Amino acid sequence: MDLEHTLRSIVAIQSSIPEDGFTASVLGTQRSGSGVVIREDGLVLTIGYLITEATGVWLTNADGRIVPAHALAYDQETGFGLVQALGALDLPALDLGNAETAKVGDPVVLAGGGGGKFVRANIVSKHEFAGYWEYLVDEAIFTAPAHPLWGGAGLIDADGKLLGVGSLLLQMADGRTVQDINMVVPINLLPPVLDDLLNYGQINKPPRPWLGIYSNERDDKVVVVDVDGRGPAAAAGLRQGDIISDVRDLEVEGLADFYRKVWSSGPAGTEIPLRVVRGKRDMWLRVKSANRSSFLRKPRLQ
Repeated sequence: MDLEHTLRSIVAIQSSIPEDGFTASVLGTQRSGSGVVIREDGLVLTIGYLITEATGVWLTNADGRIVPAHALAYDQETGFGLVQALGALDLPALDLGNAETAKVGDPVVLAGGGGGKFVRANIVSKHEFAGYWEYLVDEAIFTAPAHPLWGGAGLIDADGKLLGVGSLLLQMADGRTVQDINMVVPINLLPPVLDDLLNYGQINKPPRPWLGIYSNERDDKVVVVDVDGRGPAAAAGLRQGDIISDVRDLEVEGLADFYRKVWSSGPAGTEIPLRVVRGKRDMWLRVKSANRSSFLRKPRLQ
C-alpha cells in the first residue's frame, strides 16, 4: 500500500446545524470529523451523525484547501452518511474492500482529520454491537489503539482498500487493564443501499419503528436510561429506570434482541405493546412508534 497516496482520500468534515434542529441539543450545532472520498466526482462517505440536519458542510484536504459540500444522505440503519463536494476536490477515490474477510489480528490503518493523521492499529474484535440510541450492527469491527479523531475516519486494510468508517470511542477490559478502542461500521453495509441513498437520500423502503428511548443492557435486562421527551415512548408514559421485559408477549433477551423484536413488529407507525417493570410493579404500555426521519430536517437533493 502506498500510504501517502491513500491518505489523500481522507478529508476533514465540518458541518453546521440549525439551533432548532432535532439533534442539535444532543449532537451540537457545530460538528467536526472526517470522511473518505469514494468516487472521483467528490462523493464522500462519512458517519451520519456528523451531517444529520446539516445546512452547511465544508471539506478540507490534507493541504488545507477547503471545498463547500452538500449533505446528500443519512442512513439510520447502517449509520453511514454521504456528502457531495460542490467544487473540485481533485482527490483520488478509495476502493471499497471486503470487511467480511478481515480477521481479528489483521493490521489496519485508521485515518482521519484531513489525511495527515492516522493510527496503525489491529482488528481486536468483530462482533454484534447494539447502541443505546436504537441502533444495531450485526458484525461491527473494533480496532486498537484508538484514533483520537474517530468520527468518520477511514479504516484501511493492508491493500489500501476501505474496510469501514469510524463511529465510536469505547473501552475494552483485558484482565486488569482497560484499553481505548474504536468501533467501525463495516463497508459491506454500503453497496446494498448506495443507489437508494444517492437517488432518494434514504433507503427506499418503509422506515423502521422508532420509540425515542436510550437504553442499556444490565444483566441481560434492558433498562431505560433516558426518554426523548419529543418521542412516542414519552407520550406513552415510559420513564427513565423502567425495565423492558417483553415486546408483544415475547420475552426480551438483551438489547439487540429488543431492537429486533421492535423492528419486526411492522413499519414506523405500528403500535408496539411493551411490558415494563417499574419498581415492584408490572404494566403494559402501548407505544405508537414513529418514523424518526420525520423529526429531522431533510437534506436538499441537488
